[in-house]
Amino acid sequence: MTGPGTAPAPPSKGGRWIQHWDPENETFWNETGEKVARRNLFFSVLSEHIGFSIWTLWSVLVLFMGPEYGLTPADKFMLTSMVTLVGAVVRVPYTFAVAIFGGRNWTIISAGLLLVPTVAAFTVMEPGTSFSTFLLVGLLAGIGGGNFASSMTNINAFFPLRKKGWALGLNAGGGNIGVPVIQLAALAIIGAGGGPRVLLGIYIPLILVAAVMAALFMDNLENVKNDTGAAKDAARDAHTWIMSFLYIGTFGSFIGYSFAFGQVLQNQFGRTPLEAAYVTFIGPLLGSLIRPLGGWMADKYGGAKISLWNYVGMGVATAVLIGASMEKSLALFTGAFVVLFVLSGLGNGSTFKMIPGIFQNKALAKGLQGEAAAAYGRRLSGASMGLIGAVGALGGVGINLAFRQSFLSYGSGTGAFVAFLAFYAVCFAVTWAVYLRRTTPRVPVTSATSEAKPQLSYAKV
Repeated sequence: MTGPGTAPAPPSKGGRWIQHWDPENETFWNETGEKVARRNLFFSVLSEHIGFSIWTLWSVLVLFMGPEYGLTPADKFMLTSMVTLVGAVVRVPYTFAVAIFGGRNWTIISAGLLLVPTVAAFTVMEPGTSFSTFLLVGLLAGIGGGNFASSMTNINAFFPLRKKGWALGLNAGGGNIGVPVIQLAALAIIGAGGGPRVLLGIYIPLILVAAVMAALFMDNLENVKNDTGAAKDAARDAHTWIMSFLYIGTFGSFIGYSFAFGQVLQNQFGRTPLEAAYVTFIGPLLGSLIRPLGGWMADKYGGAKISLWNYVGMGVATAVLIGASMEKSLALFTGAFVVLFVLSGLGNGSTFKMIPGIFQNKALAKGLQGEAAAAYGRRLSGASMGLIGAVGALGGVGINLAFRQSFLSYGSGTGAFVAFLAFYAVCFAVTWAVYLRRTTPRVPVTSATSEAKPQLSYAKV
């Protein structure tokens, strides 16, 4: 047994399973836990990074697909929408796969599965292939979106509450950066006169590297057990669905715009594939890099406060986009879009940090303390992350469908941006009303000798 100030024995490496894990114990964390957690974080980021690249693969491939492929702009938006949809749906089972197989084991499996859509795309990527074939192969790429959910659930269990904002932000940001990296790779290939199969040929060995690195250097946590009750409890909790809604506004925007930005530049401003590729990577790159900062700011100042004002910024940037779209100002449009990407990345970090804080507060309100409160928070926050990540990613589907309808109806993306502006206003209102609005505390109806229950407060979430 170990006391509060005693570090447990170093984790067992037999079979890469760690039998004891107590990150809230500062002695354990300083002497043993932090080094192990950081190592798992690094290789989790590598696998998730490539998963994001494969998920957003078709946002790049459509830039290669000129008139000879016979696809209309509406076809391309439909294709990217369906890829985003699959990525959102598979996040739910990927979340619980960590508890069934172990974080290390599932990272190996999920990385290896990325070979399927990559090899399939390499096989069919040529003029003359039917739209239905492209759509089917594109759907396979959606599994890359699931890597985020399993990675976040796994890393959430490794870090103490006081470090989760930074760790989850870095994990997600490193994954998100897979979007601009594949776009940069496409830019280099298009500029050199290469075809899409060159891009696909680069990623096949990288997938193998990610799977091997996970096998060699990651660990499974024995105390992360398969708990179907946690999934049910998370699904029944109203905060899971409130945070899912707010995450649509941040991550849904990030992934939706990542898929759509190049197509909007081509269809609305007449950019060539090379001209579009020159700028499409900038927004996702900056949005990915700033996500850890959003998590750090949330750790320091509170995720709800950062998220609230971030939605204000996103609304302002969207209003500028509407004006630039109506005035046909490419420079202003591009600049405002990049700012919107940056804010979506910042908000990704702050909203995701709110999740463990919310469930930790609920544990304290139930009267739990110490490890019991931490275990309750880990259990529900880990289960809810998959659901929140899945619903948030559905926002990317909505964005691409909104652009598709806007171009069909008006010949531009202006109508879609008006809808996005209204949505950010609602996100602002929900964040304020649920997590920041001051209310008069209710006086507990108890006798003078009875013990009052702790009051539930989200002021520091």
